[in-house]
Amino acid sequence: MCETCGCSGSLSDHGHGHDHAHDHGRSPTVLRLERDVLAKNDRIAEGNRGWLAGRRVLALNLVSSPGAGKTTLLERTIGDLGADVAIRVIEGDQETSHDADRIRAAGVRALQINTGKVCHLDADMVARALPELDPPPGSLLVIENVGNLVCPALFDLGERAKVVVTSVAEGDDKPLKYPHMFRASQVVVLNKIDLLPHVRFDVHRFLGGAREVNPRLEVLMLSATRGDGLTEWYRWIEKRMAEVVVAGGAPPPA
Repeated sequence: MCETCGCSGSLSDHGHGHDHAHDHGRSPTVLRLERDVLAKNDRIAEGNRGWLAGRRVLALNLVSSPGAGKTTLLERTIGDLGADVAIRVIEGDQETSHDADRIRAAGVRALQINTGKVCHLDADMVARALPELDPPPGSLLVIENVGNLVCPALFDLGERAKVVVTSVAEGDDKPLKYPHMFRASQVVVLNKIDLLPHVRFDVHRFLGGAREVNPRLEVLMLSATRGDGLTEWYRWIEKRMAEVVVAGGAPPPA
């Protein structure tokens, strides 16, 4: 099992191995291995960050639980911005190429990474994908991570920002239940707001929990299907792209 994140991946699955334990009596050997795994990942992530900086590519790490609407949001973004912005996508799923097929059908290049038993992408997977996908200078690279609100919070991929997507159908307690993900992200997209009249979801409670976990977290409320709030999402992307052009790449995550 994966000691750092608790998934069922083995040493050969990850390129690292860790025996996750929910008790707090883990041995010094396990803790040291966990630190070594994350330190190695962070070194590779810095290499990815430098590679992306050299091309002035904006890389976003899109994270969520399954079904929050990441792929739908990405399809809509490609449809609305794709004529003006070169977009490339890395798709992470345990199995199938369904999402990558959807993204290609939307009109952009996508590369599928199937992680098998592993419940997240890591920096080495992305490092291997970048030369093959070959995002052009000044482009937008979206890394759609495996659907999981736990493990991807731990792994820097070399992105400029983690974007956590959640939906009103999932409940308003997600920031407090999964604080590490919301703390690691720079922006939260609250999706499916068109369903608010039909579900029990307290927006104020959600926002309060998000700000309690991460006071610097930006919040965007939208409906990827109906189109509400997409203008603000696109403005946020355009602002980040302008920063990359001026600064020449992505700073390490805070």
